[in-house]
Amino acid sequence: MYTDGEKMMELVLATKNKGKVRELKEIIKGAHIITADEAGFHAEIEENGKTFEENALIKAEAVCKAVSKPVIADDSGLEVFALNMRPGIFSARYAGENATDADRVSKLLAELVGSEDRRARFVCAAALCLPDGRHFVFRGETDGVITEKPRGSGGFGYDPVFVPNGYYKTFSELSENEKNMISHRKKAFEKLKTEIEDLR
Repeated sequence: MYTDGEKMMELVLATKNKGKVRELKEIIKGAHIITADEAGFHAEIEENGKTFEENALIKAEAVCKAVSKPVIADDSGLEVFALNMRPGIFSARYAGENATDADRVSKLLAELVGSEDRRARFVCAAALCLPDGRHFVFRGETDGVITEKPRGSGGFGYDPVFVPNGYYKTFSELSENEKNMISHRKKAFEKLKTEIEDLR
C-alpha cells in the first residue's frame, strides 16, 4: 500500500475485540492501526442500529467525532436460516451481556437440536469515517453450515461451529491465513481498503 519513504496512515479501529484487531492488521497491511483506547477514546457506544451497516457507522462516527482521525469499525454476526436469521446483529449478546463465546455457542447449538437445516452465513459491515464528514460502508458475507459440536481451538466467537462452503474444517480449525482468505471480514474490508488507499 505504501512505498518506502511514505508516511503510513494512522487508522483508529473502533473495537476492543483483540481477535478483530489481529485479523484487520493482516487484512489492511501498510496502515498503522491503533485501537480506540490507544487513541484516547474509552466511552461505551450504544449500538442501537437495526442493521449491521447502521451499527458499524454508529461506532465509527462516534469515535471519529471524538478523536478527529480516520476511524474504521465493523459490525458482524452470524445469521442462521433455521432460526429466522438469528442471532444476527445480536450475535455478541445472544446469550446475555456477560456471556462467553462458549455460552453463545452452547445456546446456538441447543436451539438447533433436531434441525436438518444447518445453513448459516457470517456477515460483516465495514465502515470508514473521516474527520471531514465523509463515510463509507461495505458488506461482506461468507456462507456455510453449523456443525453439531464445536471443533478447533483458533479464531473466536462462533468460529468453532461454522464450516464455510467448500471446506470441511471450521473457521477455528483453519489457519489464520486460510480464514482471512475467505472470511466475511476480509471481503468487507478488502472493499474498504480501496477507499483507504485513495486517501494516501
